[in-house]
Amino acid sequence: MFVHPNFDPVAVSVFGFDIHWYGLMYVAGFLSVYFLWVYRINKYSEFTDSKWNSDLISDLIFYGAIGAVLGGRLGYVLFYKPEYYLNNLVEVLYLQQGGMSFHGGLLGVIIGIALFSRKIKLSLLVVGDFVAPVAPIGLFFGRMGNFINQELWGKVTDAPVGMIFTNGGPLPRHPSMLYEAVLEGLVLMAVLWFIARKPRPVGLLSGLFLIGYALARIPIEFVRVPDDHLSYLLFGWVTMGQLLSVPMIILGGYLVLRAVRSQR
Repeated sequence: MFVHPNFDPVAVSVFGFDIHWYGLMYVAGFLSVYFLWVYRINKYSEFTDSKWNSDLISDLIFYGAIGAVLGGRLGYVLFYKPEYYLNNLVEVLYLQQGGMSFHGGLLGVIIGIALFSRKIKLSLLVVGDFVAPVAPIGLFFGRMGNFINQELWGKVTDAPVGMIFTNGGPLPRHPSMLYEAVLEGLVLMAVLWFIARKPRPVGLLSGLFLIGYALARIPIEFVRVPDDHLSYLLFGWVTMGQLLSVPMIILGGYLVLRAVRSQR
């Protein structure tokens, strides 16, 4: 059994302005994505004669960051607490309190990538395949932000990995945000990075990212406490996170099949 370190959500205060760990995790995620992209274009020969360079990557980070933050927040508002935020509109801007939806952020990033792709005249799937192998590191830092904030913890457990959270009562719980950090972040990145080392059809990495995330997220929902105001949506065990992940499997499967068939 473990005990949560009970971090202060405020990492540092500068001239009376509080800088939260949650925000720093987003910064760490975007910086990690940037440096991994730079590494890829310098390491792999497929990018030698391509358009990709550090300036283009900076632009892509900008489009992706705007899409992730706006989409993540609006997705949380619309998918998880529409009534609450309808009556408390100003709190939509309180990002330091947490409350981001991965699925909303994904939609925002897709829109950002689409706009970026149009600008540089590359297909959406080509850019998506460039994004996919490094995107999980951003998910890793996002989940670590959840851990620091002690949010999205799991159900009570007597497993050795159980952790007592100061805002979760006296009993140990599954540290489900750490499970997600490992599976959605580190494991998914390792798989996609390995596949990305070799030539592959366009759209394969994008499809595998969608499937991989969903297959990591859906089982973890079984040990994660659903949002109080939503609880289970179907059959007494299906959560919003699981429902929103199903379209990812469908779209990801389509992209993978499309990519495989293009090689025949």
